[in-house]
Amino acid sequence: MDPLLTAAITLATIPALITLGYGLLCWVAPFTTCRRCVGTGQTTTRFLRRPRACRRCDRGQRLRTGRRVYNTFHRMRSEAHR
Repeated sequence: MDPLLTAAITLATIPALITLGYGLLCWVAPFTTCRRCVGTGQTTTRFLRRPRACRRCDRGQRLRTGRRVYNTFHRMRSEAHR
């Protein structure tokens, strides 16, 4: 086999495998730990350092971006078929 063809196939396969892996991860584990509160569900205020509820998440878990995109397309498709 030609080395150039092998390199082209490899370069086309790697992004496809990464995308497939991320899609599988979004299906198996749709939630991830919030980066702002590090999974605690609370952050502190800037000046007095008092704890308050994290604005970005609910109980320390956030929906992954890929899962959010999937949910949006799924909702659009199901509403189009009604």
